[in-house]
Amino acid sequence: MPLALLALAVSAFGIGTTEFVMMGLLPNVADDLGTSVPTAGYLVSAYAIGVVLGAPLLTGLGSRIPRKRMLLLLMAVFTVGNAASAFAPGFGWLMAGRFLAGLPHGAFFGVGAVVAARLVPDGRQARAVATMFLGLTVANIIGVPAATLLGQHLGWRATFLVVAVIGLAAMAALARLVPQIPVEAHQNVRRELRALGDRQVLLGLLTAVLGFAGVFAVYSYLSSMTTEAMGFGESSVTLVLALFGIGMTLGALAAGPLTDRALRPTLYGSLAALAVVLVVFPFTVHVRWAALVMVVLLGGIGFMTTTPLQMLVMNKAKDAPTLASASNHSAFNLANAGGAWLGGVAIAAGWGWTSPAFVGAVLAVAGLGIAATAGFLDRAPGASRVVASGAFAGEAGESPVREQAGARSSAS
Repeated sequence: MPLALLALAVSAFGIGTTEFVMMGLLPNVADDLGTSVPTAGYLVSAYAIGVVLGAPLLTGLGSRIPRKRMLLLLMAVFTVGNAASAFAPGFGWLMAGRFLAGLPHGAFFGVGAVVAARLVPDGRQARAVATMFLGLTVANIIGVPAATLLGQHLGWRATFLVVAVIGLAAMAALARLVPQIPVEAHQNVRRELRALGDRQVLLGLLTAVLGFAGVFAVYSYLSSMTTEAMGFGESSVTLVLALFGIGMTLGALAAGPLTDRALRPTLYGSLAALAVVLVVFPFTVHVRWAALVMVVLLGGIGFMTTTPLQMLVMNKAKDAPTLASASNHSAFNLANAGGAWLGGVAIAAGWGWTSPAFVGAVLAVAGLGIAATAGFLDRAPGASRVVASGAFAGEAGESPVREQAGARSSAS
């Protein structure tokens, strides 16, 4: 794998750390700024809103900027946002800093996925994208627990200051390792918007919103489940979160080769397995070792859905994949917000701390239904379908590998 993928992974590590660490720092922030924990929870929403709005906006504005320069600019905004959070004089300024840090998130992963896919030959593109996402998963094993401990001992401001330093290191790695990748003459916002309007792209985004919401319905309340349902002490929360991160990493490692081999079957299988794990999870929480195994499985199988979804929208957007790729991360953050909200509704209704798992199972099945519908429509007469992730055409205008429904594929 090219060293440029390491630079993308380092950047993803910083982004993943700042995205999830706020969940562990909410009590510290609330105490320091004189507000309640529920009010401090708006800081999580501020970041998510930044992702949702920033993905299409910044991707559109940067559609004519060379990819390496675009990645550096996005990481600069990320770094400034975290530095602003570290030095925020009050809650309102911290909200603004979190929003600013979230703005480049979706656009960075959207552009980064396109760059990663162009760095490797056909047939290895999903593995390249999954390698970039490894930085995000490792952040949940190392970055988030370490940053949470740092914030608890040195104050939450120190956490965001360290993340800003990681941002600077990521910029240096990007500048050193990522090659120059120019934007082709045909690339423009109008072309990207047309690609985003493709039916298969929209169905892929809807699959991400519903399917991945099943993961966040549980993950958002995993800390409380650890102490209230599994019977662990508060000191064990960091360990449980790290196990979830280990699962995410294993899922990312498995998803790349599987997606390169068979994209849609990997997506179907991961969503179906996710639904099964979510149904079984509540019945294991009172057996500690079984509960910990299920946490790893939840992280692994849940994250296995991300690579095929990313490659699907990039493939279906043909030679204008950047906006679709970035919008996929808006979809993931809508899943984050929606899953957390629906899981909270179940808990508030008195259904118990593990009830979000059943909510998540319903969401995963709904996502599987949308994915299966998209697959059926893709096989309809006259519809062109992607037969492997290697069909990604990049941005150079090459024709993607397609297969007419009912026709035999020919391997070259």
